[in-house]
Amino acid sequence: MTSIKIMYLPIGVPTFHMPSAQAMFDQSKAILHKMTDELIAPDEMLLSIPLLESFIKDKTADLVIVQNVTFANSAYMTTILKHTEAPILHWTLREPVIDGGRLRLNSLTGAFSAGYAYKAMRDDQMFTLIGAPDEDLVQKTLQTLISAIVMKKKLRGMNLLVIGHTPEGFGFGRALDLDIASAFGVNLKTIEAREFMQEAHKLSEEAILKEKELAESKMIGLKEIDSVNQRDFVKLFKAYQDYIDKNNIHAIASRCWPDFFTEYKTPVCGVLGLLNDRKIAAACEADAYGALSMYVGQELSNTPTYLGDPVSINEEENTITFWHCGTAACSLARLDTGATTGVHPNRKIGPTMEFGLKAQKDATLFRIGRRPDGTFRFFIASGEILDKPQQFLGTSVVVKVEQDVHPLIEDLIQDGWEPHFVVIYGDIKEELSVLGQLLKIDTYIY
Repeated sequence: MTSIKIMYLPIGVPTFHMPSAQAMFDQSKAILHKMTDELIAPDEMLLSIPLLESFIKDKTADLVIVQNVTFANSAYMTTILKHTEAPILHWTLREPVIDGGRLRLNSLTGAFSAGYAYKAMRDDQMFTLIGAPDEDLVQKTLQTLISAIVMKKKLRGMNLLVIGHTPEGFGFGRALDLDIASAFGVNLKTIEAREFMQEAHKLSEEAILKEKELAESKMIGLKEIDSVNQRDFVKLFKAYQDYIDKNNIHAIASRCWPDFFTEYKTPVCGVLGLLNDRKIAAACEADAYGALSMYVGQELSNTPTYLGDPVSINEEENTITFWHCGTAACSLARLDTGATTGVHPNRKIGPTMEFGLKAQKDATLFRIGRRPDGTFRFFIASGEILDKPQQFLGTSVVVKVEQDVHPLIEDLIQDGWEPHFVVIYGDIKEELSVLGQLLKIDTYIY
């Protein structure tokens, strides 16, 4: 479980209404304690520059929350910025009472002073929040920012394994170690597909009994697949799983066709589906940025994600159908069918996953895209996963989008987005947008 250190800096001056300020300080601190086990907070409000400097001296954090409990001039934010390079959220409190009498806090004017100093001293964007501690929107915004910072921290410690090379014409998924490390902090590891084939062939049937039992418990109809393909699929699953566990791999981008059909004689599709079920984000066609997109979506939603090609649109229903040969997580299968198993639609050998995905009211479409100049961008869109059966052989999901689907698809094609998109079970649009800001990556919300 990744956690972050949050430093809470309640700044102000003692010439305003201290009972109101104290009440906001106590409530804010209590809310933040519920959101993290590593809160760095003072015992009293920091109502002078010397008090502020004394508290923040020698302290580090992953996120700094600066709250104007009353007005404070720009020297307070200047002092803070001299001590930290961490992301900063400025929290403006509402005036507790408007009755024609005394201005109790004047937090909003303090926010303008803080923003002025920030703009002069840093070239990134300060996060802002306006509201009282007990407001739902305030707590949701805080939790969204915390989730995104946790995600950024996870990326800096994660290992992404690319197995084999992208097929010809699929270079959109090819990653370079320095590019992905520089932009995301991710460790890119590589290995040839033949090494897994060789390792799988070495395994005895006795060595794969546990994996065989797991596969049969999750994949409906697996026993109807050719017995040799069943055996070799389970061996391959064990080879992948053992390597992943031994090397602390969090996501994989695996080559699939033609090698696993022509050389190994058994597809890797079912292996990737089982790994996705284990929350090892597993993309096919060696799409490294597809795998990374899946991992981000999975961690923020706490649910396996689906990587698919956009293959069909329906203007009447305003939907996009996403499809792939058969790598979806078993847990995403429709309840009326379960995770049924079959053979590849082109090669006619199995096992592959063969089902439509289950419905979800709130869903998100996501892709980490790479421009021709090498810079990155985020594609984000909201949608609803409809209750639709399997649309084509393989696995499929039908997503109703918010924009008119026909011009949306035309825009995506003309804007040069890659042909693999991630379907996420849950509304995490805000978390993804904040993550883009933290990583200084352009975000496009469609």
